[in-house]
Amino acid sequence: MTVPLSTALADWTTGRVERVAGPVVVATGLDRARLYNVVRVGRRRLIGEVIRLSGDTAVIQVYESTGGLQVGSEVIDTCVPLSVELGPGLLGQVFDGVQRPLRTLAADETGLFGRPFLRRGIDVAALEPRDWDVAITVEVGGQVEPGDIIATVQETPAIEHRVLVPPGVSGIVTRLAEGAVKSTDPVIWVDDEPVLLMTRWPVRRRRPVATRLDPDAPLVTGQRVVDMLYPVARGGSAVIPGGFGTGKTVHEQTLAKWSDADVIVYVGCGERGNELAEVLEEFPTLVDPRTGASLMDRTILIANTSNMPVAAREASIYTAITIAEYYRDQGYDVAVMADSTSRWGEALREVSSRLEEMPGEEGYPAYLPSRLAEFYERAGAVVALGSPRRQGSVTVVGAVSPPGGDFSEPVTQYSLRLAGTFWALDPDLARRRHYPAIHWNRSYTLYALDGWFNDHVDQDWSRHRAWAMELLGREEEILSIVRLLGSDVLAPVERVTFRIGRTIREDFLQQSAFDDIDAYCPLLKQYWMLAVIHHAHDLLVGLADSQDADPDSFMAAPALVELSRMKYWSSDSAEAEARALIDRLNEEVGI
Repeated sequence: MTVPLSTALADWTTGRVERVAGPVVVATGLDRARLYNVVRVGRRRLIGEVIRLSGDTAVIQVYESTGGLQVGSEVIDTCVPLSVELGPGLLGQVFDGVQRPLRTLAADETGLFGRPFLRRGIDVAALEPRDWDVAITVEVGGQVEPGDIIATVQETPAIEHRVLVPPGVSGIVTRLAEGAVKSTDPVIWVDDEPVLLMTRWPVRRRRPVATRLDPDAPLVTGQRVVDMLYPVARGGSAVIPGGFGTGKTVHEQTLAKWSDADVIVYVGCGERGNELAEVLEEFPTLVDPRTGASLMDRTILIANTSNMPVAAREASIYTAITIAEYYRDQGYDVAVMADSTSRWGEALREVSSRLEEMPGEEGYPAYLPSRLAEFYERAGAVVALGSPRRQGSVTVVGAVSPPGGDFSEPVTQYSLRLAGTFWALDPDLARRRHYPAIHWNRSYTLYALDGWFNDHVDQDWSRHRAWAMELLGREEEILSIVRLLGSDVLAPVERVTFRIGRTIREDFLQQSAFDDIDAYCPLLKQYWMLAVIHHAHDLLVGLADSQDADPDSFMAAPALVELSRMKYWSSDSAEAEARALIDRLNEEVGI
């Protein structure tokens, strides 16, 4: 949230509105303004941000509707950049793009017909003014450095909040707080200067770290097509492009629920209001499979729907990634779900056109790639500042909504250059109700994680994965022949490839997000499912190579039919079930 007017710096500068063009306002008289300073525009004190300067003339993008704003209205420069409040109380909250708490506003603000209505220019603290039981971990006389953990707060049953020394602060602890502490109260005093429970951080500035690490472990999602074929590294980035109805939102919600991240930051950036309303209604009712408590205990929702001012989409993206970095510095693994970055790109195009800038490809501004890079490059695995030593990560998953599902459009192409994992959603798969509709031959991952899976699951993980990807590629080639000439022209080995390829597609890669058992598949179960399919393939190929056996006669063996039921195995008994099925395959199909 921006610094409230009541507590902002005293040396404000004021100017006047010269021109209004939708979300863009041109103001003069701001000779001391700086780039990305927060300003308040008009008598309603609309929140805006300086995005261009020329002498005493400032171009401002306003994060609220400028309807009714008049030329000559007062503009106040608060002399501080757009910032967010960071401290206990973030988890479980729903914010708008500039970190205003929507639940608090819904309870306090009433519009027509008694329904909640967000007034323009409203200013309220992001963090609830409540008392926190703080366990201070330092002593008077001790030396503290930036990033040191000085206290802990049990923020929710799922997450212990670790209070850190802010960057740029170091010295001797001279005093400790006593009793309960509010967000705006000091926890300790360093060289007689107070260190508050809450801090503010500019959203466009990366939080400093001690060391950046190469991502070497996967973000385990429980989705077979992701974990087995195209994993994303913890601290990496992934994009999910797909047209309308291909399952982007459902896939991101599934990752938010089942991935092994400690904290989830879900940002609805310009998505349709009904889709985000569904998220706001369903997430509080979901049970966290890790703790058995509410999923919201480790989730932060940032709601910025398509009917909100377009400029605020950019603020929502930066707000989300800044909050994620804050929990990363505490030593947690954070996943940011951005749905969708295309709407942000459209907002940049809208603002750029209002500024009459030279358009780039398809009307997008020429700086679109750099803006996307600023977002995706804030993902990463790090060693945080301070002591004790701790590692954290921010994993970014960005949905892209290309018009008509055209992956050649600019936002998709620029995102592909920045992200390490590409999950291509296919409309044909979605029409056939194959979910997740991630196409196995169009997707890819650049993260080399086979070694981790071999060490932590089974040494044959990479061998089975390589075989599955090769077979799916061959099956795609055979499928094109079958469409033209029929399956009768296939050689015995090709018929085996065709049959097992369909088994991998329909019985392994296809997964229901709404089934109690199949919604999440542990890594060991994934391994044994694919190992059984691989074993069945080897048996059938052996029959195809034998002159005395016809593999077609074994295609309907009861043991092969059981392959379609593997997804309903209990996670605890998956290995035993797999070994029993392998024995049956040897008896019924083996030579």
